Amino acid sequence: MLPYIDDFLLNLQATNYSPKTIYNYERDLKCFDTFLEESKVAFHDLNKRIIIYYKAYLGSIDRKTVGHADKTPHHQLDSRSINRMLSSLRSYLSYLIDMDYPCPVPPEAVKLIKTVRKHPQVAELEDLIRLVEAPGSLEKNHKVALRNRAMLEILFATGMRISELCQLNRNQIDASGRIFITGKGKKQRFVYLTPRAKRHLDTYLRTRQDNMPSLFIPYAGRNVSNPRKRISANYLQEKIKRYREKLKINVPTSAHSLRHGYATYLAEEGANPAALQILLGHESLDTTTRYVHTSDRYAEETHHKYHPLRDPVDNAQ
Repeated sequence: MLPYIDDFLLNLQATNYSPKTIYNYERDLKCFDTFLEESKVAFHDLNKRIIIYYKAYLGSIDRKTVGHADKTPHHQLDSRSINRMLSSLRSYLSYLIDMDYPCPVPPEAVKLIKTVRKHPQVAELEDLIRLVEAPGSLEKNHKVALRNRAMLEILFATGMRISELCQLNRNQIDASGRIFITGKGKKQRFVYLTPRAKRHLDTYLRTRQDNMPSLFIPYAGRNVSNPRKRISANYLQEKIKRYREKLKINVPTSAHSLRHGYATYLAEEGANPAALQILLGHESLDTTTRYVHTSDRYAEETHHKYHPLRDPVDNAQ
């Protein structure tokens, strides 16, 4: 085991990091620990050369899956995932230095890799609407159809993250459809249901016979609800994937795509980026701008409208 790893994780907890964030740090550092063990390198012998080997290891399909030492994932990590794991290592090394523990290399020796920013794709509005409405025609179980439709309606109506959706309780939604949520970094904000989304949510809630606080719960067996559990993000992601395939939507679409679509189409209607930043719960306006800039159609319309050599017909419009 890496030295003082438990102390590092305890420090994260004491600094009020979320359990999910602490879990991610622990998982990332277990991968580094596995690499050292496979390479037969002791932590105190770590140097810049070993760091380079570790970066190559992260980019290889031969790395071991954390928790399954006998299995390899058979796919490469993307640059963002690799940088997240390198950042976890840097944070750990910084902690050792801050606590005056022995540290073989400075944190700055762990350099992040170059990332390629892909142009995000957002499905056409008509396709996103078809996706949101898909449970009604693709689910045989009526209760499942109502629940899944309500979840997709809320995602697209509010732009919230899937993790935020799955953690929702009934008492977070007031009579007007305003939802108070705590997002990444424990940042709190309001998001707002559309009348359409609220109708579908109310229809789903009328099928519930329990008083448990969880807003969305799984069903098992013959339509039996399990109110002591919450719906999982993996379940909803798999459902969205299946709906997309059944509907033959050729743009890769996920729960996060609904969030992108929410921001993109609000921007196309003239929404202020600063307001979108608040609604999306972003720390930086730069992050929001990346969402807004996903619209090729918006960029094309801007070009046609404002270019100094535009067609005279455009001037008259």
